[in-house]
Amino acid sequence: MATDKDHPKKDKAPPASKDAGRKKPGATKPDAHADAAPEPAGPRETPRLKKQYDEVVSPKLASAFGLANPNQRPRLRSIVLNVNMGRHLENNKLPPNVKQTVVDTITRVTGQKPVITKAKKSVSNFKVREGAETAAMVTLRRDRMWHFLDRFINLATPRIKDFRGLNPASFDKGGNYAVGLTEQGVFPEINMADVNFTHGMNINMIFSGSRPEWSRFILSELGMPFKKPEESGAKKK
Repeated sequence: MATDKDHPKKDKAPPASKDAGRKKPGATKPDAHADAAPEPAGPRETPRLKKQYDEVVSPKLASAFGLANPNQRPRLRSIVLNVNMGRHLENNKLPPNVKQTVVDTITRVTGQKPVITKAKKSVSNFKVREGAETAAMVTLRRDRMWHFLDRFINLATPRIKDFRGLNPASFDKGGNYAVGLTEQGVFPEINMADVNFTHGMNINMIFSGSRPEWSRFILSELGMPFKKPEESGAKKK
């Protein structure tokens, strides 16, 4: 009769250590962003035009129009860029190259991706059906708004062909200013050799609690190149 002595027991494997699945203190995963440049520490630098408005333009506005209370003074709230693409519709659809060119232009100029707007109603005269993609728009606020305004005043307007100044009468009753451009090449970020077609854009500067004369004063002090009125003593040809 077989006994336990005839069948010797096999040696059992030692129990797994509790620390076997744990990482060693010095071992870390390689970071994919290890080589990326570190972000600058501390508060962000205030945009140049915003600093100029707070320190120079706002006190001048108060003395010129009697706005002693800072809460009475108007402020630039946002800037809206809009590009119409409805004339490029083909069978109620936009060609891919047109849409991509407009989106790339606005993204490069503003640093923000635009929103594609659709037609709310069908208009037979314009061959537009409800739901068709007709425009691209973007709304800039805070630092991006001030940076864009700085580039528009000092870099874009001097590149406009036959430029003689912006229309000083394009203000509405709320003091909002609107200006239109005929081509996107006035912005130095755009290389016209890489685009498929030329398009313009509408730029609207939205003020809060303003009037036309107040907004005109603010933009003039910030450097907006408005068209100067002709001298009264100029000789007529």
